Amino acid sequence: MSEPESLSPEEYRRQSRRALLVGGSATVAGLLSWRWIQTQPTDDRIPGVLRGVHETNESVWSALFREHHLAPTYPADRASVLMANGKLGIESEVDPGRWELRVEGHDGSLLGTHTLEDIQALPRHEMTIEHKCVEGWSQITTWGGAQFSDLADQYGRDADRSYVALSTPDGDYYVGLDMATMRHPQTLLVDEMVGRPLDREHGAPLRLATPLKYGIKQIKRIGTIRFTDDRPADYWAERGYDWYAGL
Repeated sequence: MSEPESLSPEEYRRQSRRALLVGGSATVAGLLSWRWIQTQPTDDRIPGVLRGVHETNESVWSALFREHHLAPTYPADRASVLMANGKLGIESEVDPGRWELRVEGHDGSLLGTHTLEDIQALPRHEMTIEHKCVEGWSQITTWGGAQFSDLADQYGRDADRSYVALSTPDGDYYVGLDMATMRHPQTLLVDEMVGRPLDREHGAPLRLATPLKYGIKQIKRIGTIRFTDDRPADYWAERGYDWYAGL
């Protein structure tokens, strides 16, 4: 093998000056671009140009969405209890026996209420999937509960809407999801994790679980469900995150 060709001192200095010039120019361009972005009108607390990137991402993911495509599942022996993360809307204690789920129509009118026993009476489903967090971590866990679509079917045409809004009983945390995701067979209203009832930190008595969205969409301690044609408010989307949050 031949020896690599060495650079003369002059050639080394010439290439170093070039690298410094290119690197410095890129840094200046990046700073100027960021300052320009920061001066743009804001949309939901972030510069409009960045909100546009979120909306492009939403358009791509929603176009690729396939109703019958299933996220990967895993052997149950790989599941574990999720790391507890996020306390908004679940800081107080809750009595599962007194908890009630409120279901509303698009105009906010009451369509019905449900106890935990009502949800548990629906056909049971279990899935071992990967839960993913926007903070960059993921974990395999097993959820047990009812398909959201089975609950929605009880409301017929009242549930025939484009979106679903969900909030905690105190209203402190709220999410909005597209109906296609909500009716997907892997979107569950869950009351169990790895075979045990949910505890308070994980959303007892009932939370949302789906491998199609990041954890910020999988609301804990659901208090109200509303069917609507207007895109619902979303806690983290109002704070600069992607509303669609698809995986």
